[in-house]
Amino acid sequence: MAVDERMMRKLEGHLRGTFANARISLVPRPKQKDSAEVYINDEFIGVVFEDEDGDGSFMFEMAILAEDLP
Repeated sequence: MAVDERMMRKLEGHLRGTFANARISLVPRPKQKDSAEVYINDEFIGVVFEDEDGDGSFMFEMAILAEDLP
């Protein structure tokens, strides 16, 4: 299943509500149709992608780099 515009808006709404942050946005990935990039304002924070089970679930993956930690 592709992450189309409708699904991106649905996922975006879920992430905004879950993290109480209206600045979260999803952007399509040009070469991968089963995922979208997640941003807060202009800062890339992770990727949301379709779960391998194919049941309509999604995974959110966010890396925390050592240089980002105080």
